[in-house]
Amino acid sequence: MSAERKIIHVDCDCFYASVEMRDNPALREVPLAIGGASDQRGVIATSNYLARRFGVRSAMSTRRAMLACPDLVLLPPDFPRYREASQAIRRIFLEYTDRVEPLSLDEAYLDVSGQPHCQGSATLMAEEIRARIAREVGITASAGIAGNKLLAKIASDWNKPDGQFVVPPSAVDAFIRPLPVSKLWGVGQATAARLARLGVSDCASLQAWTPEALEQHFGKLGRSLYHQCRGIDSRPVVSERVRKSLSVEYTYAQDLPDLAACRAALPALCDDFFRRLARAADPRTPHKAIVKIRFHDFRQTSMECLCTQPDREVFSLLLDSAWARGGKPVRLLGVGVRFGDDDDAGIGITLPLWAES
Repeated sequence: MSAERKIIHVDCDCFYASVEMRDNPALREVPLAIGGASDQRGVIATSNYLARRFGVRSAMSTRRAMLACPDLVLLPPDFPRYREASQAIRRIFLEYTDRVEPLSLDEAYLDVSGQPHCQGSATLMAEEIRARIAREVGITASAGIAGNKLLAKIASDWNKPDGQFVVPPSAVDAFIRPLPVSKLWGVGQATAARLARLGVSDCASLQAWTPEALEQHFGKLGRSLYHQCRGIDSRPVVSERVRKSLSVEYTYAQDLPDLAACRAALPALCDDFFRRLARAADPRTPHKAIVKIRFHDFRQTSMECLCTQPDREVFSLLLDSAWARGGKPVRLLGVGVRFGDDDDAGIGITLPLWAES
């Protein structure tokens, strides 16, 4: 491990499902998923490994999951229990370092650089932390250990479930070069397709590009890709994350057929958002207002504008512009705000869509 930084990324295995199986052992023998109901356009949050054998995956529509696995046992989420388990895990983390950056209820980065536990070995600390999670919380977790956050997060997926993987400094190049570009931060399906059209499929081929060329094609992300494909990531583990945005989304049981129906649905959505904004009691002034639309064919678009005091009229104008991009029935509407300049490459916590509807 690097003398400067020792980062552990801990990721619980199928977390919500694991909590359910812990509390009801009979569920360990059946394909299990946690998510919204199929007749309410639910989405799968997670599934156990038996369900994954049938192709059931997170972010899949519940209806599709039930078709793939007719015997699937579907449970609604129980966030109080999940939060309780998450808090117990966090207490374990804090016994090893106060530099803990949670990404969600079930995963976090730990910077254990210079810590005295386990003779200073990040590998041994990860093993001990995982053993304690299994013993004290009753679920399993996997871990990745490396000199930075990028490599640690990729490595935590290497020996799932209930395993860990170490990327020492001497092995970084051999580890990173064969990786598909989809493993890199910021590379979704659209960016991966653009890279493929340019003849780039893995980090080795991406390394042939200059930072200037990548920036020309991909903007700020291109500069980040130049470093990532070499296993370089200077982001620190941040214990306290500043909220960058706040939003509310509704997924409708029936498509909103046209713009008029979307406009009619907007006031209730705005009221919910403004209540949440008031509860957040954030002293910062919003920087941008944003409206998000997901059409019936799952194509998605958003429209935003500079705005320090968004109101219904602002959201209505953004809605009109966003809807015009697709002009189709709408399954999801969202409104929100961004605080300050959020164009950096941070990784925020994303709530599952079914929890927002």
